[in-house]
Amino acid sequence: MSLSPKSPASLSSGSVLTLSACSRISWKTCGCVITPMLSFSSSAYDGEILDEQRYDMSYQLYQEHNDRMRIESYYLRGDLVIDADTSFRFQYLRDAISGSSPTGALPGGLQPFYATIEDVRHGILGALSRQFGDHRVELEVSRSEEEDYLSYGYALSDTWELNQKNTTLRYGVNVLDDDVRVIGISDQDKKNYDLFLGVAQLIDKNTTVSVNLTLGYSDGYLNDQYKAIQRTDTLTLPDDSQIPVVNMYAENRPDSRMREVLQFQGTHYVESARGAIDAVLRFSHDDYGVFSQTLQLEWRQAVGDAWELTPFIRYYHQNAADFFTNSLDDVPIENPPDYPDGSGPNYSSDYRLSSFDALSYGIKLRYQLNDLSAASFAYENYSMSGSGARVAPSVSYIVADIWTAGMQLSF
Repeated sequence: MSLSPKSPASLSSGSVLTLSACSRISWKTCGCVITPMLSFSSSAYDGEILDEQRYDMSYQLYQEHNDRMRIESYYLRGDLVIDADTSFRFQYLRDAISGSSPTGALPGGLQPFYATIEDVRHGILGALSRQFGDHRVELEVSRSEEEDYLSYGYALSDTWELNQKNTTLRYGVNVLDDDVRVIGISDQDKKNYDLFLGVAQLIDKNTTVSVNLTLGYSDGYLNDQYKAIQRTDTLTLPDDSQIPVVNMYAENRPDSRMREVLQFQGTHYVESARGAIDAVLRFSHDDYGVFSQTLQLEWRQAVGDAWELTPFIRYYHQNAADFFTNSLDDVPIENPPDYPDGSGPNYSSDYRLSSFDALSYGIKLRYQLNDLSAASFAYENYSMSGSGARVAPSVSYIVADIWTAGMQLSF
């Protein structure tokens, strides 16, 4: 069987960028922005239904340098054709996390800079889709549970094929209902709502372009319950002398967040090289004051009749949130609350809200064993560094290696 990167004419219309559960890019206090979550509102197989049953079993190891966070993930995905118009897909994952992450304290002081954490997450997703003329409607339900976090997700989307299937319009809504366990107080609620719209256009048999827009809104408990921020207070002794004391306080992010994401994507298949280039440009903004830009390039290259080789690189930049600060020393607040409710003033020393650059690069391999099975392997290196004036301490930023291996079966 000859294997070559699919030309855009044989590709699906492209996935719409959404901000659902996978927008929780930092699980716990991990700085990992690429560890996969449940794949919400986009088929694990790009919407193509070629076989009556398809399964994907994967293992991923995410390891930060300097013995920081380690995440081992196991995935099982499936896509089942029920009849000519109806299909069902599912995904199960298990994540085990351990290691240490910055607490929010400044390095070199009396307060611990790192805190250790261990947890296991189980997630399950199911989606039923059905064809109605030129429309394909999908209903999706998901559940994800950790020791201190319970999330339910619901999504409804429609894929509408127009212009003799040369144009595809996709739109829908996602809702997440989360319950967060915070030590010392009752469980806190968090809600996420996302509307998305995307259009993909087949330019010629080898080229597709797409543009996607997502509008998201979150409210409720938006703090990271594991992040704190330090302040130098003054302790008065019985003899009226004073000494400085460094105390830690819970962070206080706003209790609502509005965000917008705009993504452009283009894919072109080069017949003479038996390869395809894929480029993604993404802009994101929220009312925290964070504006980010992402550029990703990858080349899918056929090698012989059975191998596919895909090198890739991704660059990311963001500015700091309006309320990011490394300490409370300059924040005008007399008595920081033990359990902040999102009212001002807001403050956080979380390095993920600072101004930074991130670079990812790696390679993906796929080997077609036979007509019914294939094996895949991927390696990715991810590194962060502070950029600009409003940065976190340099030791906060991470370097990580991500290894993934999988097997795909179809019947």
